[in-house]
Amino acid sequence: MQQKVKALKTAFPYTIPVLPGYLFTGIAFGILLSSKGYHFAWAIAMSLFIYAGSIQIVAVNLLTSAFNPLNAFIITLMVNARHLFYGLSMLVRFRGTGKYKPYLIFGLTDETYSLLCSAEIPDGVDKDQVMFFITLINHIYWIAASAIGALLGSVFSFNTKGIDFVMTALFIVIFINQWRAQKNHVPALIGLGGSILCLLLFGPDSFIIPSMVLIIASLTVFRKPIEKGVAQ
Repeated sequence: MQQKVKALKTAFPYTIPVLPGYLFTGIAFGILLSSKGYHFAWAIAMSLFIYAGSIQIVAVNLLTSAFNPLNAFIITLMVNARHLFYGLSMLVRFRGTGKYKPYLIFGLTDETYSLLCSAEIPDGVDKDQVMFFITLINHIYWIAASAIGALLGSVFSFNTKGIDFVMTALFIVIFINQWRAQKNHVPALIGLGGSILCLLLFGPDSFIIPSMVLIIASLTVFRKPIEKGVAQ
C-alpha cells in the first residue's frame, strides 16, 4: 500500500496541467450531448468506456444523424488513427507492466501519452504504478468534466450554437503544436491541401473520407522523399 501511495504522489503533479484542458473540453462535450436530449448518464458512460474526446464530440452529431455505420466506423478510425502510432511507440515502455497493461493501452490519450513519455520517475517508486495512476487520474478528470457539463446542460438552458466548434479548435491547436514541433512541414501541407481540395470537390458534408484517403495515398506515394527531407 505504501508503494502505491508513493506512486500516486509522484503521478498526481504531472496530471495537473491536463486538468484545465480536460475540464473545459469535457464540459463542452457534456453540454453538447445534453442539448441533444441525452441523459447525463450517457455522458458518463461514453467517457468511461470510449474515452476519446475528439470522437466523443464527433459522435454527438453521428448519434443525431442518419444511421450510417460504415461512415461512423471510417470517421472514428481516421480521427483516432494517430493512436496506432502512439501504441507502437509505447510497446517497449508497456512491456512487463502486467495487470496494468490493458488499462494503460485503453487510456492512452494524447495528453497521457505526452506525460508518460516525459515523466521522470524517481528511484524507489514503482514505474508501472506511476504510469497507471497518471492514466487513471486523467481518465477521472475527463469523466468528471463530462458529467459536470451534462448535468449543467440538463439543469440550465444553454444556447449551444457554435459549441461544437470546440472540436475544430482542438484540432487547430494540435495542428499548430505539430507544425511548431516539426522542421519538415510537407506532411502538414499535404493534409491541409488535400482537405481543402476535397472540400471544394465534395462539399462540407462529404469531404472527410475522400480527404483522408487522398492524404494517406499521398503520404504513401511520397514517403521516401518526405523521410529524406526529415533526415536532412
